[in-house]
Amino acid sequence: MSGFVALDWGTTNLRAFRIAADGTMLDRRERPLGLQAIKNANFAGAFRDVVGDWMNDPARPTALMCGMVGSAQGWIEAPYATCPASAAELASGLAVAPDPHFDIRIVPGLRCQGAGGPDVMRGEETQLVGTGLGDGVYCLPGTHSKWAIVEGGRIQRFATFMTGELFATARKHTILGRSMVDATHDPSAFAKGFVRAQAPGGLLNHLFMVRTSALLEGLKPAEAPSYLSGLLIAHEIAAAKEWCKPTRVVVVGAGPLVQNYAVALAMANVEAAAVNGEHASAAGLYAIANAAGLLKR
Repeated sequence: MSGFVALDWGTTNLRAFRIAADGTMLDRRERPLGLQAIKNANFAGAFRDVVGDWMNDPARPTALMCGMVGSAQGWIEAPYATCPASAAELASGLAVAPDPHFDIRIVPGLRCQGAGGPDVMRGEETQLVGTGLGDGVYCLPGTHSKWAIVEGGRIQRFATFMTGELFATARKHTILGRSMVDATHDPSAFAKGFVRAQAPGGLLNHLFMVRTSALLEGLKPAEAPSYLSGLLIAHEIAAAKEWCKPTRVVVVGAGPLVQNYAVALAMANVEAAAVNGEHASAAGLYAIANAAGLLKR
């Protein structure tokens, strides 16, 4: 096999791609083997279980990984690169995983001075590279949503918003959860939450309105999670707009969450475009591998 093996290895999942030297995707695997599932820090064993057969190819490909596998809790810490950063600058900072049998490199995370102070990312920098790094504003929604500004083919700066984690915490570990049941997404309730976020009072006051809306305004338990989601995403977008003043945002991800952000951005009078997050990860790993001279042809 020519080319290389690429892995997006995060906190909950591991996605692996077998990519040819010309960028063609040859194979793909996904396992629930994120950092939280690795026993006794046996990253080498998990790696061999998932892609060992690919690595034993006579061509002896290099493996390139991104994500939390390069954190202090991962296989080996890949020190943060500093903004502004391009694919070439990320490639110059690759860490080497300690494996006696295979050539394994890890993409460094990225650090910057964000909206209110120091900020970091791991994995999202590779997705941004995979979009092509066209000038503009990018949103990567998730547990810790990232907003990034790209200019001149380099990630200039970014800011993190703990929207997804706050949603999960409020849903499961606060009094708000008592007014909710698990349910499919409700667009009308989502929109009501977005509108509530435009009222005076601020986020902490608005969070309590989830409860009072159920008590006094007829918000149903099946509607409340979507209402909360709309409320939190609206506050995230408002803060991001204040920071980077976008007129158009590229949302990088997949599934309903990306659609929810597109709807919310439209309600905030911001144009939105979408890029598949997994495709961006694979393309970013390819671009960084190419910049590092790791592709075997």
